[in-house]
Amino acid sequence: MTDDAGRWVSLFSGGKDSSWALYRALERDLDVGRLLTVHPEGDSYMYHVPATELASLAAESVGVPLVDVRPDDFEAEAAADSGTQGDAEVEPLEAALRDLDAELDGGVAGVTAGAVESEYQTSRIEALCDRLGIELFAPLWQRDPRELADEMLSAGFEIRIIQVAAEGLDESWLGRRLDADALAELEELNEEYGVHILGEGGEFETLVTDGPHMDRPIELEYETEWDGTRGSVRITDARLGE
Repeated sequence: MTDDAGRWVSLFSGGKDSSWALYRALERDLDVGRLLTVHPEGDSYMYHVPATELASLAAESVGVPLVDVRPDDFEAEAAADSGTQGDAEVEPLEAALRDLDAELDGGVAGVTAGAVESEYQTSRIEALCDRLGIELFAPLWQRDPRELADEMLSAGFEIRIIQVAAEGLDESWLGRRLDADALAELEELNEEYGVHILGEGGEFETLVTDGPHMDRPIELEYETEWDGTRGSVRITDARLGE
């Protein structure tokens, strides 16, 4: 895109993986000029879906401006064809990055991404970066899940589980803090049911409510919704604490 040094854009949902990628980028003194949140309508193969509206609070706490991307329809092209849909879902992200390249001083140098094991997501983001001539910083990629989780907790991340959709995860997990006890239980569920310790397969979704990269914590009030096999947290109020 540009020969100048440029600035970085962090692909950001507010969940633990994208937050960790952002945190590690800031630790490395990458010049993160924008956070970028894609808000899918309905299910998405590419993006974290629940509670993305809270990314604006997280961005305020982090102190980096947020760009919201709201595609009209993520299911316009054959929804049964995951490859076609994934390619279609990348298009609004690419358009937003091209706009940012024109807006930011020096253009866009690269993007951060929080993928751990998903070739589906990572291959499309890599191809996107190749098309735009920018770098990709993916510090979680192919790391050991338990080591990553321990690093997040050791760094001071406060992580809440906001959606579950896997055998072995019941309503009691909704709103639960992801701590050492929860990780020990997830390891047992991994052995028994194959639940990914970081929820990489969509078994659960998270929200980071505090961390060393945030000036103020996110305080939540919520209700839980459970249909007998899967459920989510419905946020009734969210604000930045002191």
